[in-house]
Amino acid sequence: MQYSEGRVGRVFVVRVEDGEDFPGTIERFVSEKAIMTGTIHFLGALKEGAVVTGPEKPVIPPVPQVQMFSGGWEVVGFATIYRSDEGPAIHYHASVGRGESALTGCLRGKAAVYLVVEAVITEFIGMEVSRVYDEETGLKLPVHEHRS
Repeated sequence: MQYSEGRVGRVFVVRVEDGEDFPGTIERFVSEKAIMTGTIHFLGALKEGAVVTGPEKPVIPPVPQVQMFSGGWEVVGFATIYRSDEGPAIHYHASVGRGESALTGCLRGKAAVYLVVEAVITEFIGMEVSRVYDEETGLKLPVHEHRS
């Protein structure tokens, strides 16, 4: 197990507008505000995007199973922000739904907003958490300062 302890820093409420790329807009905002550790809660609707809904098979390293969606889907999700060699790294997970269809998983790539997405970004301070490439899994995983 690994863990970090810190405290809440700044809190931002962000409105992402119709047609904007949700992840791209949030990533620019987080970089501009120099948020290196934190969380993002978000809700609203997306016109289109892609979700990794798990691996094709439960093996390591995983091969992602990607599901595309389009046509205006409701979204609710959560993301973590950790340091990386390239600056803040954001890992999004979300559930998107339209009618009787729903997808849950890792939001990847561009995702165009439909109407609005509201995001609450909470910064954590006093933590040393980094997202580091793990050769065994082929993923960038969080690495915490405390390990047991």
